[in-house]
Amino acid sequence: MGFFDSEIVQQEAQNLFADYQNLVQLGTNYGKFDREGKILYIERMEAVLERYRIFMKRFELSADFSAQLAVQQLATQLSQVGLTPQQMFDGMLTTLERMKADVERTP
Repeated sequence: MGFFDSEIVQQEAQNLFADYQNLVQLGTNYGKFDREGKILYIERMEAVLERYRIFMKRFELSADFSAQLAVQQLATQLSQVGLTPQQMFDGMLTTLERMKADVERTP
């Protein structure tokens, strides 16, 4: 069975993508959130990013050709904008850390 043939992998991918898309959509109103809403948004985004990082690590560790191809395609796409997958994750986490610091400074 291939990596993407697994129902568990497919379900996690769908859930992860949907959760991320929902948070991105919700984030368009981030500036209107109260302090508690901002904290909750940041925590949920951190959780989704951690799930994504783990999901991608599974791809990297898999011997399945399609999983390795997906990893390579992501690396290629990111390299076109001068990033590695690790730099992408680090950048997202840095942004969330800045958002946290901003919330902590706000009464």
